[in-house]
Amino acid sequence: MEGTEAYPAAPEYGAAPQYPIESVDNALRVLLLLGERPSLRLTDVSRHLGVASSTAHRLLAMLQYRGFVRQDAATRSYVTGPALDGVALAVLRRLDVRTLAHPVLERLNAELQETVHLGRLEGRDVHFIDSIESTRALRVGSRLGRSIPAHCTSNGKAMLATLPEEDLLRLYPGEELPTLTPKSVSTRTQLMEVLAEVRRLGYATSDEESEEGVCSIGVALQTGQPARLAVTASAPISRMSPATRENILFELQKAAEEINALLL
Repeated sequence: MEGTEAYPAAPEYGAAPQYPIESVDNALRVLLLLGERPSLRLTDVSRHLGVASSTAHRLLAMLQYRGFVRQDAATRSYVTGPALDGVALAVLRRLDVRTLAHPVLERLNAELQETVHLGRLEGRDVHFIDSIESTRALRVGSRLGRSIPAHCTSNGKAMLATLPEEDLLRLYPGEELPTLTPKSVSTRTQLMEVLAEVRRLGYATSDEESEEGVCSIGVALQTGQPARLAVTASAPISRMSPATRENILFELQKAAEEINALLL
């Protein structure tokens, strides 16, 4: 096909789909090409894909309609659009959060000598984007990379408490909720009551709700409303005395304030 040697196809990252959709593949290849160049002309796209100019124009028109590209009025070339810029910024922001917050988590881990986590709310789940284990023999394990139902975790409940009621009802349309332990919140009614208490206190707890023998305290970060990040400290239930809980909460709140300042 025309232009194949000048513009090699993007590398493949998995098995070829059983039923490939050429138009989707072509649109994605255009976006990948745009990542390599500051702008594209219609002829660039036509040559890269090996398609007629009319086909390339239709692809660019659809990408422009969805905001992934825009056409420069002066040069008539195509550059990145607001939707593509937004995706790129969102990815960078997620990477930056972990990079910025990690030194704070390290200090928190050293101060408490307990396992600490940074979680992000993704729908009804918490995805753990950073985690540092305690060095004690009896400790809570790292949850880095794991996703857990938000209503079963302290950081999840801390973040859910920042959502408007209408958003919560959309997330939890049914009354019954899945549980991880006998102590997990099991109904939407109970969850709403728990979240009201979290709002009043300013932090959330989990007492053997995600894992038996494990307790945790979570504080949402003030990255805008609703909060999408939270910092947590987890410890074996045998070490969670009232005095320990008070100290963990104090250090968590300090760490959250420090991370908030870094993210603003």
